[in-house]
Amino acid sequence: MATKGIPYGVTDFRLIREGGYYYVDKTRYITLVEDAARFFFLIRPRRFGKSLFINMLTWYYDINRKDRFEELFGDLYIGQHPTEEQGKYLILSFNFSAVNPDPDKLIESFEWHCHLRFMEFVGAYASYFDSGFAEEVKNAPSATAKFSYIISKAKELELPIYLVIDEYDNFSNVILANTGTAHYKSLTHGAGVFRFFFNLIKEEATGDGPIKRMFITGVSPVTMDDVTSGFNIGANMSCDIRFNNIIGFNEREVKQMLNYYKEEADISDPVDDLVKMIKPWYDNYCFSVDSLDEPIYNSDMILYFLNNYLPHKKPYFNMIDNNIRTDYNKLRHLIRLDKTFGLNASIIQDIIANGSIVAEIKTAFPAEDLAKPDNFKSLLYYYGLLSISGVKRGDTVLSIPNLTVREQLYGYLIEAYREAKLFELDLSNLNNLVKDMAYDGVWEPAFRYFASELERQSAIREFIEGEAHIKGFLLAYLGLTRAFIIYPEHESNKGYADFYMMPDLIHQPEIAYSYIIEVKYANRDASSAEIEVLKSEATKQLHRYADDPKVQQTKGHTLLRLITLVFRGWTLEVCELAE
Repeated sequence: MATKGIPYGVTDFRLIREGGYYYVDKTRYITLVEDAARFFFLIRPRRFGKSLFINMLTWYYDINRKDRFEELFGDLYIGQHPTEEQGKYLILSFNFSAVNPDPDKLIESFEWHCHLRFMEFVGAYASYFDSGFAEEVKNAPSATAKFSYIISKAKELELPIYLVIDEYDNFSNVILANTGTAHYKSLTHGAGVFRFFFNLIKEEATGDGPIKRMFITGVSPVTMDDVTSGFNIGANMSCDIRFNNIIGFNEREVKQMLNYYKEEADISDPVDDLVKMIKPWYDNYCFSVDSLDEPIYNSDMILYFLNNYLPHKKPYFNMIDNNIRTDYNKLRHLIRLDKTFGLNASIIQDIIANGSIVAEIKTAFPAEDLAKPDNFKSLLYYYGLLSISGVKRGDTVLSIPNLTVREQLYGYLIEAYREAKLFELDLSNLNNLVKDMAYDGVWEPAFRYFASELERQSAIREFIEGEAHIKGFLLAYLGLTRAFIIYPEHESNKGYADFYMMPDLIHQPEIAYSYIIEVKYANRDASSAEIEVLKSEATKQLHRYADDPKVQQTKGHTLLRLITLVFRGWTLEVCELAE
């Protein structure tokens, strides 16, 4: 039997099952979803596996596919534990990521997408309706008219409908990002087309309407709050412990997949080594404060890695999928709420410097309140830029989940500096200087360059208020260079030095040097004696960090160097190797 394919980018459940692809069985959640809510709302980050799960649901519940149940589901969990509702529904599905968000084309594109979905519905289920049904739907003048007619006839004939909406907020989020709140409100408030569409859904999902079940996915609750004046047409199950792993892979599932390919594809790397390789990049998502013991990997990222690893039996140089970068780039408007370095950009800087932030995850808030701190933090969580990492004094602690996300946040922060005309470095020059650090052990020019730019660019000097700002700048810029993986102090949770520049030996085995950096900050009027005290403290912290087992295990053959940086205001007073 041929080795199963990697279903990277494949969202067609039937194709995966018939085409010989590897499938991580998520069908046990069918029963959990049925038991939890008739109208189910799930928020997860982009490219996390939502579309495949929804497509699987349609194959399970479709009345026209009832006779294919054993073929497609027989060896899966639900094949052995079917529910009474299997194969009982007419499926009406939409995917609003297909709607063109260009303001001049949006209404036409929305209408056309709905028209196509309604005609697919007619093509599949016309035989269940009276003669003339297809023609009436086709001739109805608008999406809402078509929808109303289908619903009225289904109600008359007592035909149950399962409504599926994937990426319900995709085009509205793009509009909010690119054209602002005014155009967004025209769609989601008052007589806006999107609001009216959801009003119809609400009306028919209550009482004795034919919509008996609903599954809606999105990346935030913002649009749902706006189009429904609060999510009152279903249950938002996004943070429920039962559904932490409904989308994505837990570590058991990842190891099971890796073990399969080790046996079938002749992989020489031990599975545990592969897990250590991918975990820092793709793991540590958590969607419930009660699920801290079950961190989730982004399934799309895992499949991307395997898709590139298996043909060559070695890691692909670029651990981050460019499609992920593209999707995260769409979120950059979050830090552009004004052209100054505003509160939300400061929140991102604090997260980068400290590694985490305390927040109350809001389950609903309108777009006009996006800039409020708790709403903004919640949005970062929903978009996958932060994840639940603990509870502190009754509040939820949100942290950067992995290196993939950290790189995106570094990019956002640097763009915020640039947009506000606050600070900008030549990344190409810095990258070359960091390569000199990695390969030649020439470390001082990189930090001198950084410090000279702090001196030269006057706007940033007025912004600097302490050590956290200096660290934020350093982490953001060093984090976008390619030779090292930057691990800030908070990664060790032991109060050591500020950050470890771990050599990326997996992709660049010839790197010869690694570094631990301690940054100290003193006020501009600090005495020389105070500078000496800070230097002495830095030396002690650096040596403690150097003895950390994680450093010893990951520095490999490289020569570890310990660097002390002491700033007096924005001036770099000490830049030397610790003795």
